[in-house]
Amino acid sequence: MMTWAVALLACALPAAFADERTHKYSQGEEVTVWVNKIGPFHNPQETYPYDSLGMCKDESKDAKHKREGFTAMLSGDNLVDSSISVQFRRDVSSKALCSMVLDDDSIEKLTEAVEQHYWYQMYIDDLPVWGMIGELMAPDSKEGDEQAFIYTHREFTISWNHKRIIEINLKSSNAVPLKKGTSLQFTYSVRWESTSKSFSKRFNRYLDFQFFEHKIHWFSVFNSVMMVVFLCGIVSLILMKVLKSDYTRYSVGDDDEEMDRMGDETGWKLIHGDVFSAPKFLELYASLIGTGYQLFILSFWAILISVVGSLYTMRGSYGSMLLVCYAITSFASGYTGGSFYKRYGGKFWKNQMALSAVLLPGTTLSIVVVLNMVAIMYESQAAISLNALLAVIAIWLFICVPLLFIGTLFGKNMTEELDFPCRPSRYRRPLPKKQWYTHPLTLIAAGGILPFGSIFIEMYYAFTSFWNYKFYYVYGFLFLVYCILIVVTMCVTIVCTYFLLNAEDYRWQWTVFMAGGSTAGYVFLYAVYFFFNKTHMYGMMQTAFYFGYTAIFCTGLFILTGTIAYIGTSIFVHKIYDNIHSD
Repeated sequence: MMTWAVALLACALPAAFADERTHKYSQGEEVTVWVNKIGPFHNPQETYPYDSLGMCKDESKDAKHKREGFTAMLSGDNLVDSSISVQFRRDVSSKALCSMVLDDDSIEKLTEAVEQHYWYQMYIDDLPVWGMIGELMAPDSKEGDEQAFIYTHREFTISWNHKRIIEINLKSSNAVPLKKGTSLQFTYSVRWESTSKSFSKRFNRYLDFQFFEHKIHWFSVFNSVMMVVFLCGIVSLILMKVLKSDYTRYSVGDDDEEMDRMGDETGWKLIHGDVFSAPKFLELYASLIGTGYQLFILSFWAILISVVGSLYTMRGSYGSMLLVCYAITSFASGYTGGSFYKRYGGKFWKNQMALSAVLLPGTTLSIVVVLNMVAIMYESQAAISLNALLAVIAIWLFICVPLLFIGTLFGKNMTEELDFPCRPSRYRRPLPKKQWYTHPLTLIAAGGILPFGSIFIEMYYAFTSFWNYKFYYVYGFLFLVYCILIVVTMCVTIVCTYFLLNAEDYRWQWTVFMAGGSTAGYVFLYAVYFFFNKTHMYGMMQTAFYFGYTAIFCTGLFILTGTIAYIGTSIFVHKIYDNIHSD
């Protein structure tokens, strides 16, 4: 089984670790021009095969498909030889590619594509290049009703340095109106230019430095740092002043009269026998905590690896890296989930382990299957093939699940049951009436505001990159914002927990998890705002993909921030109750 597991995991790695090409060419050597996909400019996920519009292609040789990496297939890429003959450092003045005669059907398809601003994507030496298929313009440059024109000539300008291709530019020209019976002659030309740019810097032209490194970006990070300092000050005040005062009053005497006198002033100490009771739905909570630890480690290492290496330059490499890291960190999910479940006295560890195995993968797969059905209905290239889906399921079944099982065994066997500073009571105290601002629902709603505020600006850059054809590369910013999110989430939920416990409400586990996870709710609301105000997306397919992907992201963020909140708050709760007597 392990042999098959290694083989399946290896299928996911070629884009990230394999070096099948040297990117070096001799003069006159053939350079393949690949066509990938085509679709409406405003709908990034609504893509179709390049030849879906019926535009002609060279029939002199069979279409050759490029063997893709695993994650490239998941992203809907399908590179096909365009039949455009390009030879290294050899110019082509003008060469016919193919021809076609327009009929009613082709005119209807092409006109609709031009009206929806269809673009196409090509790859040359692993460098992407984009072009528009046509344009709406007035005939003969006269004012009046616009008509659909299609570009029939492509001019490639390719820059080279030594034996390597450095830069590619594509210019479309020779616009021809779409009229029945018109014969379209598709041609192309190639011009080579020498450049002094180095090969290592060739991807920089795709990076929008002015957008990502704007002063506002730096200011937002500085603002978040100031928020961290402020929140850390509040938490320090609670720990050093308020709790110290509580401890002082508590240590005045042990007689019943003194304990009765302090009464409501120190409500958090009165529930020491209930605060470490097992939360409701223990299997679910332990599975969420285990998955959250996995996502915490996964996101930390993924961002750190991205800071060190420029993964955005290799198509599919980031997805491969995430898939590998997720599979490996399944052990952490099993260990932490099993350990938590055992510590709170859970008896059905197999049920908890099974829930951990399907919690996030099952949710993600369900959404992906629905989106895939929509893509198939639209005959879109974004539809994931059955083989790719089965391969993902196989990686989960033969790698993730065994590692999760091993981690669960380690976690439950290395953890002592009911290992808490205070011995849990058999019967829980009744919950007293409380002020509205100490109600769990209020704390949950308020708990995600400041963490969302600390990542708000970065969410704008991330959303713009993903939905608006930009390459996200400022992973240093992302790592700093991620660290800020951790600190802010912990500080806010510690304050919320203090108010909750002081109101003699011992239901802190679910409250802090939901309070931290509420950050994802605010992110989803921002995504709704972004969709209607920052994009021009339309149609059922693109809308489904937008909110489907957003739902997957927010689900992961909910589990991640909820776990971060639990980690910080658990340390706080253990610390304060470790200093009092529970007898």
